[in-house]
Amino acid sequence: MTAEDVSLVPVTEWASLVPELMVSDLARSLDVYTRLFGFTLNYTRPGFAYLSLGRVQWMLEQAGPDGGWRTGPLKAPYGRGINFQILAPDLDILHARLVDAAYPLFRPLESATYAEGDTLHTQRQFLVQDPDGYLLRFTD
Repeated sequence: MTAEDVSLVPVTEWASLVPELMVSDLARSLDVYTRLFGFTLNYTRPGFAYLSLGRVQWMLEQAGPDGGWRTGPLKAPYGRGINFQILAPDLDILHARLVDAAYPLFRPLESATYAEGDTLHTQRQFLVQDPDGYLLRFTD
């Protein structure tokens, strides 16, 4: 392992689905995801980072001129048409940290009820966009 390949917190169990998001500025995204959103940096190598938050696993890749696995042009905001629901280990602490940092909320903290057949589920949630516009819905 070189100085550029850093394993900070080993992943003990790999998730079955791990989104990999292309980002315009990996350093800026890593700052927001770790400092504000509370993710742990598990592994990094040039142009790539593997993160986790509780049982959520997440990858960020620096968008480059070669296009990587892009299916079309990247235009801000990225990720149009998708939101990622993320169970936050402590929603109140996360929300307070974002408010204290004056990080813009896409939707305020609220309680929402969703039907699953005849069963209603209520959760608290708020939505933010990451630096590239990906929509994240943090819930409890």
